[in-house]
Amino acid sequence: SEISVMGFFEVLPRLPLILKRIRLVINDIEAWKPDVLVTVDSWGFVSAVLKRLRKRGSKVPVVHYVAPQVWAWKKGRARSVARLVDRLMTLLPDEGRYFEKHGLRCDFVGHPVVERVAEARLDPTAFRASMGIPEGVRVISVLSGSRKSETRRLKPIFDDAVAILRDRFEGLYVIEPKSSDSLDFRLNSFAISEIAIAKSGTVSLELAAVGVPHLIAYTFNRLTNFLTKRVVTIRFANLINLLADREIVPEFVLENCRPEPIADCATSLLSDASAVEEQVFAAREILQKLQPSDGTRPSDAAAKVILQIAEHN
Repeated sequence: SEISVMGFFEVLPRLPLILKRIRLVINDIEAWKPDVLVTVDSWGFVSAVLKRLRKRGSKVPVVHYVAPQVWAWKKGRARSVARLVDRLMTLLPDEGRYFEKHGLRCDFVGHPVVERVAEARLDPTAFRASMGIPEGVRVISVLSGSRKSETRRLKPIFDDAVAILRDRFEGLYVIEPKSSDSLDFRLNSFAISEIAIAKSGTVSLELAAVGVPHLIAYTFNRLTNFLTKRVVTIRFANLINLLADREIVPEFVLENCRPEPIADCATSLLSDASAVEEQVFAAREILQKLQPSDGTRPSDAAAKVILQIAEHN
């Protein structure tokens, strides 16, 4: 949670603490001398750790889980990943090609969302009753993120959008799951929702897996927005849209992340059954690409790769 920061200028206030954590992590790795070092996501932090370990002469094999999104920006980063990592486990089926040309072996293990949702305990009827929400009322979920920096920026925008929706739809129930809520709680809240307004990220995949039509929104501070538009080369922010190469889930990012257009889109989703059905169907088709073709659970596939490296070492 301490190093979970998005954006260029947002990182600066946390830099002393991040540098301290880098030192502590390196000290722990050198003390434990593991058979395999498994690093997970957060490539900015992870690469800083690995560079220092290599300089100190560490020979521990490294397998990294969740490929850096070099297809979105910093394509040259793929070469540095290949220099620091011995094996890369990817969540998306075609990510490996960016790294394999630099000699890095990659394994598509599938996305954990597929597994988490499939194994969740969903009981919408019981959940609705436990929340005291009457049958027949309209329910939406609103998700402004887990990082404090995200919530500070997005929640006021989402709150204003919800205020507009309350004027348009009498008796609207709004559920705002928190990052501290259990996965089952979050997914059940999705299951009783007609639509959702969500920050960009993994939560969009969870909503799609549960079959909830939704829109995504995201913004940084003004300076970071300015820089983002100049370094990010992809058409979409949402993973479902990226994989489909078209907009399935409506996006409101950077300067478009404003209450009025968000509320207007949510109104359309609440009013247009055919658009809702089309989004749900198309998103579920895309989600099938995130499951290993042999039906293996993503966690089992990842564990197999790690054990292979441990046994070889």
